[in-house]
This record gives sequence, C-alpha cells and structure tokens, in this order.
Amino acid sequence: MLLNIVLLVVGFILLIKGADIFVDGASSLAENFKVPKMVIALTIVAFGTSAPELAVSVQAILKGSSEMVIGNVVGSNILNILLILGLSSLFSPMGVKDDTVHKEIPLTILFSTLLMAVCFDNMFDHKIINVISRTDGLIIILFFAIFIYYLVSVMKNRDKEKDTKPKYNLMLSIVLLLLGLGGIVLGSNFVVENASSIAKILGVSDKMISLTIVAFGTSLPELVTSVQASRKGENDIAIGNIIGSNIFNIGMVIGIPAFFINNVKVGGFNYIDMTAMILSAVLLYFLTRKEHKLNRISGIIMLLMFVIYYTYVVVGGLL
Repeated sequence: MLLNIVLLVVGFILLIKGADIFVDGASSLAENFKVPKMVIALTIVAFGTSAPELAVSVQAILKGSSEMVIGNVVGSNILNILLILGLSSLFSPMGVKDDTVHKEIPLTILFSTLLMAVCFDNMFDHKIINVISRTDGLIIILFFAIFIYYLVSVMKNRDKEKDTKPKYNLMLSIVLLLLGLGGIVLGSNFVVENASSIAKILGVSDKMISLTIVAFGTSLPELVTSVQASRKGENDIAIGNIIGSNIFNIGMVIGIPAFFINNVKVGGFNYIDMTAMILSAVLLYFLTRKEHKLNRISGIIMLLMFVIYYTYVVVGGLL
C-alpha cells in the first residue's frame, strides 16, 4: 500500500505539472490571436485544467472503474465553485461581468441539471439500470456543441485584448502543449490505478475515493490557476476558468467517454450528490446577481457549504 500511495502522489504531481505546462503553452498560443481573456479562460485554460479529469475518466472506464468517472466530475465541479472560488474571493474581491452572471453561470446550472437528468432517468421506469448510456452521451455532446457555438459568438462580439507580446514563440508553445498533455495522460494512469488499489485495500468505495482524493487531485490545476489569477487581479481568468472547467467536465469528461467508449455507471451516487453540484452553481449565481462580484463574505459562505457537503461525504463513507 505504501508503494500505491507514493505512485498516487507521483501521479498527482504529473497531473498538476502537466496541466500547468499545458495551460502556459495554450495561453501563449492564444495571445498570438489577441483573444479576450474571458474567452481564453472559458476555452483554453478551462480545457487545460479539465484535461486531468478527462484523462482520469478515460483511464477509469478502460480499467472497469467507471463509477469513478461520476465522482470525479461531481466532486470536481463542487470543489471548483465552493472551495476554489471560495478561497480565491478571500484573497481579493472579484468583479464578475454581466454576461458571466446572466449567461455563463446559468449555462453551468443547465449542464449540472442535464447531468442529473441523464444519471437518474430511471425515475420514470425502474426497470432501467442507472447508467449514462451512449444515447445519454450523445445528448450531452450536443449540448456541449451548443456551448461551443455560444463561445464562438462571444469571441466575435466581445472586444479583443490589447496588443500583448506572447509569452513563448509558436514552436515552444506547441512543445509545451505536447509535454503537458503527456504529463496529464501518464499522471492520470497512476492516479486511477493506485486510487482504486488503495480503495480496495481499505474497503472504501470508489464513490468516496473519487469524490475526495481523485476529485481534489484533478481540481488542483483549477485551484492554482484561479487563486493566482485572483491575486493578480485577473478576475476573468479566475472565474472563467471555473465556469468553463465545470461545463467541460460534463460535456467532455462524461459525454465523450460515454458515447465513444462505454456506458458510465452511476453506481452509489444519489440525488444528494447531484443536488449539491447543482446548488453550488445556483449559489454562485445568487451571490453574484446583484453586485456582480464575489467578496470575502461570499467566499466564507461557499467554504461553509463546502465543509457541510464534504462532512456528509466523509461521514457517509465511513458509516
């Protein structure tokens, strides 16, 4: 088990560093095209920081641990909002643009609700086993395609960024992208194999492991990116990273494996877990709706909700 723990840590390091290198390369590549920061955050940064979740989910399905896919996404999405934005807003109040409040956050709520609907579509026919089927995966991908179309329209309508010199040249940016992806894929393999092994040794369910260790580990890129962005006053990147990551997590991390690889088992996940994911996005909307900002009080509220939910997860997993 000691070896499993060491390899799990190595996997997380590869995931984090790989995602960090990937985002640097992708952001530098985007700067050449003068893309707005929110669009960069909702696309390249969000995809880069969601790449660990995608890699872990693909590896989990291929290794027969598909229940870990749901826990990875649900846990990561709750962590992203309640923990990461909660911590980020403690460092500095973050202004939230009107389009983000009234368009992008509601899209997060929509995708979260969609995931709950496809997970529990047996509520109308109890003979159906709770899985995310290939048809469900296709539905999720179609919704994700609408989100991509929205981003394209945003890119056309929002003002471009001021002329800035790219951090890296084109060739180095591409090299960093490839190196980052390599670290993400290799790290994800270590995480899935060793997290599953530790869970079996301790007799802990895949649900608890995926909602805690795996979800936190794959959310570390979002945590580092958003906290650093908040400290530097880059609020669009901090918030756009989280919103984009949550939508990517559902659209790509669940939709693509379910459609192209195999059914994703819902397993031991229940309405409480899914409702917590939806309510975290709803909470973000109501906290930003009036004043269009997240302040320290908002951060404290989100962190309290995080503690309450994860107390339920840990206590429920130990009983």
